[in-house]
Amino acid sequence: MKPTHLYHTVRVSLLTLLLLATGLMVTQGAEPIRALLITGGCCHDFEAQKKILTEGISARANVTWTIVHEGGDTRDYMVSVYQKPDWTKGYDVVVHDECFGYVTNVAFVEQITQAHSNGIPAVTLHCSTHSYRMSTTDEWRKLLGVSSYQHEKRRSFEVFNLKPEHPIMKGFPAQWHDTEDELYEIKKLWPDCVPLGKGVGETKAEHVCIWANTYGKARVFGTSLGHGNDTVKDAVYLDLVSRGLLWACNKLDENGKPLAGYGGK
Repeated sequence: MKPTHLYHTVRVSLLTLLLLATGLMVTQGAEPIRALLITGGCCHDFEAQKKILTEGISARANVTWTIVHEGGDTRDYMVSVYQKPDWTKGYDVVVHDECFGYVTNVAFVEQITQAHSNGIPAVTLHCSTHSYRMSTTDEWRKLLGVSSYQHEKRRSFEVFNLKPEHPIMKGFPAQWHDTEDELYEIKKLWPDCVPLGKGVGETKAEHVCIWANTYGKARVFGTSLGHGNDTVKDAVYLDLVSRGLLWACNKLDENGKPLAGYGGK
């Protein structure tokens, strides 16, 4: 090897080590998180919210999206994607923002949950907390980490940060005023659920409304918040859901910041 070639090789190797040490090479090589958003059903402006959510999260995290919006305004529709044996293939996380509370088919529900139990992370938003609630199987509730069957009337209420030290809740206010939302009544917390935030109800009853869960091999972030567009487009809400998604995918550091390469645009 000629001296000039040796000098060039050593120089490149030192540059590579420097890039690795600073994290620049990791940042440049990070692949986007491939997210599947499932949405649709009754009682919500999913047409607007799917745009608000995907654009808002991608501004905060390195995420690309596939959106499945089915079911019209019905409560008993069974999303077609879920009926495929390998329905999560090609995705790194599934965001559930659907409202199909009257679906009772146990095999169908457990087809959904089995994919998560096998390891695909999940983010569950608002009415997904009430989806499949009429089914006799508990697997969807175990996936969520909570059991809920009804909510209080729509109104403004305060949300309190229960674990400010948790990466998901870093940056979330100690107290946040949620405008015109629905506080879901939580009847049960499953054993692996970690409460992160609570709302105070009309009767001063307190209900967990932000949480983290483990289901099988999967991390799950959930919030029952997000009924109206004003809540969904609020920067505090979008920041929260973005951190929750990154945490579920193990791409959030201890300070609540995206790992190198996984920040937004």
